[in-house]
Amino acid sequence: MAKAAAEVEDLEAQVDRVLDEMRPYIHSHGGEVNVLEITEEKIARIQMVGSCNGCPMSMLTMRLGIERLLAEKVPELKGAEAVFVDDFEWPEIEPDA
Repeated sequence: MAKAAAEVEDLEAQVDRVLDEMRPYIHSHGGEVNVLEITEEKIARIQMVGSCNGCPMSMLTMRLGIERLLAEKVPELKGAEAVFVDDFEWPEIEPDA
């Protein structure tokens, strides 16, 4: 089991290094991108925040930039998916019924 955890950590580090290549572009548009996790299926869950959240171009950045770079530089990954702030539930800040 420790080997699997180490493999996931290594994949997360590799994905983060690839994201470093995209970050200057994303930062120039007021956004940020982070690795949330690598799933058991080896899917990178990528969080896009700041001005990326809700921006129609963010999916283009994801598909043509991030996914393309990850496929090229981290072939062990099976894919990537974007996760936006709106995808999370925040029960602690929702009004009482």
